[in-house]
Amino acid sequence: MRLRGKIALITGAGSGMGRAASVLFAREGAKVAAIDVAEASAAETARMIKSAGGEAISIRADVSDSEDARAMVEETVRAFGGLDVLYNNAGIEGESGFIAQLSEEAFDRVIAINLRGVWLGMKYGLPRIVERGGGAVINTASVAGIVGLKGAAAYCAAKAGVISLTRVAALEYGRYNVRVNCICPGVIHTPMVDRIRGPKGLEPRFIERSSVLGRVGRADEIAQTALFLASDEAPFATGAPFIIDGGWIAS
Repeated sequence: MRLRGKIALITGAGSGMGRAASVLFAREGAKVAAIDVAEASAAETARMIKSAGGEAISIRADVSDSEDARAMVEETVRAFGGLDVLYNNAGIEGESGFIAQLSEEAFDRVIAINLRGVWLGMKYGLPRIVERGGGAVINTASVAGIVGLKGAAAYCAAKAGVISLTRVAALEYGRYNVRVNCICPGVIHTPMVDRIRGPKGLEPRFIERSSVLGRVGRADEIAQTALFLASDEAPFATGAPFIIDGGWIAS
């Protein structure tokens, strides 16, 4: 088991990539705190883990709220005795619109959850990882933090910010044996993508534009990358964006 004895906190664990990672981490021996703003969804993830013989708790938290972010870390430490792996995965797609059309409220909401939420997770989680003698932080960025997407100014800005935050945290905490990396997924078939595509679904033309492999990605494929970064198999990897996009930005 690649995470035997490790304690992991995963945000956005109620669905998609967060749920896939939560279940995989538990299967690999980690005790998992499944965090989501949707309390019932987080509880279902924890139930799935327990029914498979793993250890998990669920916590309702809004990652953009400082008190919730602090509390989710402290509750994890109280329940399991520490924190080894922090996976800041929670995020939203936000409102679509060109820059001049986007409302201030919509812009602020995306930045609050997708960028501030990652910063708050590290603000409260990093000291606890340091107490354990080191560990790993994984942040969910996006290829949208590397390339521009029309109508997604807030999302692109937030994800670019996550990449920069990741690099700064790696520089600051490497001396404490903490590795900090981010994953930049391309199009992954999750509830978020279903919401974005709407009734059109994943039509062939969309798939062709977003991947050279003839398909979109799966949540479990991102979870496998996160597992690698969380494990002892990535001891020299830090400060890096790991692009898992089916060749999108190479094309």
